[in-house]
Amino acid sequence: METKIGIKKDNLAAVALSLSKVLADEFVLYTKTRKAHWNIEGPDFYNKHKFFEDQYGQLEQIVDDVAERIRTLGHYAPGTLKEFLQLTHLSEESRGKNDSSGFIKELLADHESVLTNLRENIKNFGEAHQDAGTSDYITGLMETHEKMAWMLRAHLS
Repeated sequence: METKIGIKKDNLAAVALSLSKVLADEFVLYTKTRKAHWNIEGPDFYNKHKFFEDQYGQLEQIVDDVAERIRTLGHYAPGTLKEFLQLTHLSEESRGKNDSSGFIKELLADHESVLTNLRENIKNFGEAHQDAGTSDYITGLMETHEKMAWMLRAHLS
């Protein structure tokens, strides 16, 4: 059934595609954070193991929320690893050492990259595509990533 929410069909399609890219980024970041949780080693193992668990829990909710936002706009969310890897701008490559500093630096760089991408899309969603709801949603998502990045950054001081 066609989605009639006051946004033109082509604008809905453009927003859904952009959100699909956001979803792919979130899923890759979630997976990398889960990997850090599973593979962390060192004297701070337990604290960082729990810290990464908190972070991937937040990302898991974000993944679900972004997918549901795409569905709200009347489009289907990507859901395969192949689709995510085609849509993401993040790399799933990681360094070899499983220490907390390395994982944190890598995850922080990814959060900062996601933040830059989200910030660039806020105005585009609201103005170019007349979707204030997605613009507002992305602003909130950006604030969540800012806090998550701050938490990562605080471990490096």
